[in-house]
Amino acid sequence: MTLSTTMRTAAPAGSGAVAPLDAYAPGDFYFSAGGRAMLGSGGVAVAAGVPAAVCADAVRAALRDVPHTGARPPRVVGAIPFDTERPARLSIPERLRTVDSSGGGVESAGADGDRVATGVGAASAGDAPAPCAVTAVPSPDDHMAAVDEALSVMHRAPELHKLVLARTLHLRPDGAVDPGRALRVLARRHPGAYTFAADLPAARDGGPRTLVGASPELLASRHGDAVRSCPLAGSAARSDDPAEDRRRAEALQASAKDQVEHAIVVDAIAEALRPLCGGLDVPVRPRLVATPTMWHLATPIAGTVADRSVTALDLALALHPTPAICGAPTAAARAEIGRIETFDRGFYSGFVGWCDADGDGEWAIAIRCAEVDADGARLFAGGGIVAGSDPAAELAETSAKFRTMIDAVDQAVAAAAARG
Repeated sequence: MTLSTTMRTAAPAGSGAVAPLDAYAPGDFYFSAGGRAMLGSGGVAVAAGVPAAVCADAVRAALRDVPHTGARPPRVVGAIPFDTERPARLSIPERLRTVDSSGGGVESAGADGDRVATGVGAASAGDAPAPCAVTAVPSPDDHMAAVDEALSVMHRAPELHKLVLARTLHLRPDGAVDPGRALRVLARRHPGAYTFAADLPAARDGGPRTLVGASPELLASRHGDAVRSCPLAGSAARSDDPAEDRRRAEALQASAKDQVEHAIVVDAIAEALRPLCGGLDVPVRPRLVATPTMWHLATPIAGTVADRSVTALDLALALHPTPAICGAPTAAARAEIGRIETFDRGFYSGFVGWCDADGDGEWAIAIRCAEVDADGARLFAGGGIVAGSDPAAELAETSAKFRTMIDAVDQAVAAAAARG
């Protein structure tokens, strides 16, 4: 079987693309993708207190009020929570630095891809930074029980096609987790990801809280008339052994269960985009996308916006929450998530990015991420449950997804300790 893979690559060495990353400080906004990077500092909050679901008009109005004195239109940056009845965390930066060395985007194809020699085994207390206290919510056994419950619900209500369940790991290492160090680890280890850091509402103790991550999934972008989305659904953990890694990729590509899960997501996104686009290209079959820790099924969707007044933020809100992070149908899946999950997702599985006064922008789904504060790092991972899902396999999938942030926290803590 021929493996069709696509991976974004890092910007060339010496391109200057890492300059905003070097200047990042806690409280700033950072976002990078495919050689493009931005760093926003200071600024004015936008749509504060407004439910995220209806924040787009407030954002439009705020951007119109910003004097446009340069070649670049003003931008709003930040994060949208999973529950859009809650307020967004958006601002117009006082200072914004951007670099673009992408050359229009660089892609490399090939089944071998960008392999990183790192362990990708199940995430547990033993995988966390040492010494480190770990609290799993729910526990592994409880997560498998929740998957069983989801399968029972779908059996009783066959109109519920998919349900996404997540779990968390709270890591409390000896020593503070520096979000800037974790961000730099992520940018180095995951050059093809949407790497981000966004300031969040203060923690319970009143201290700063930062959402840090390296998402592989584009929710929506608009550049001029061009619209893009690239949903991921259906996943398998990578292996350090090339033969086993290829076997896992081929098994994922051939998996009927994963193909069904993926099709549910693609169909929902295409249905939501068609009224907003004059044309839409939806590939018939997904391709394989590799990250250092996971294989994913992905379908790059492209279209042309029908009305230029529809912004990148409008598009993202129209799609959110997709079945990739919620389930299908949406209302029923959200109700079951609220009943079964035992924690607050917050900004996990929301989205993070930017939109400018011209309507251009880019928003990535907030996965492979953690909330970092003085109490450590709270990591998140989830998986889609459909008919045929296996609780043990679902637990293993979330464990593999934790590896991205476990490695980042581990290296950030180790670097801080080494420097005293």
